[in-house]
Amino acid sequence: MGKEIRKTIPIPEGVMVKKEGNVLTVSGELGTLTREFTYPNIVVDVQQDEVVVDTRVPRRIYKAMVGTFASHIQNMIKGVREGYRYELKVVFSHFPIQLSVEEGRVVIQNFLGERSPRYASIVGDTNVEISGDRVIVSGINKEDVGQTAANIEQATRIKRLDPRVFQDGVYIVAKGE
Repeated sequence: MGKEIRKTIPIPEGVMVKKEGNVLTVSGELGTLTREFTYPNIVVDVQQDEVVVDTRVPRRIYKAMVGTFASHIQNMIKGVREGYRYELKVVFSHFPIQLSVEEGRVVIQNFLGERSPRYASIVGDTNVEISGDRVIVSGINKEDVGQTAANIEQATRIKRLDPRVFQDGVYIVAKGE
């Protein structure tokens, strides 16, 4: 039999981790995150004060998946304790860009003088706050917060024009955690 590959993630105070089948639920002061962890020959087990991810198959792909599962669990624990926060800046030279939040999406108006608005979807339970030329994207799920910030940035991407000259848009300036 080969060497066992194992990663342990400590559970900090104030965080509760529960496993039902292949679904892992992490609860903390900011909220609750749920995720399914399914992969052949990889076992996720919750003990008293730690989560153990291990496999008995000594192959590179299984070692990589053990590390991936451990990283996802660490991100879930950090999210319910501290949350994630991205800061974006609105940049324009001539036409003032107007942003608003409505119905699970960010509406970008007057971008480069365009008459029709552009839209960026808000993923999951992510909060978007707009104040002046700053946009704050925050939440407990790292993937949802990052994807929402990327959606806003990509919605203002300029095609077929020189980006060195036309620098208008909404850009990620800080990834605070």
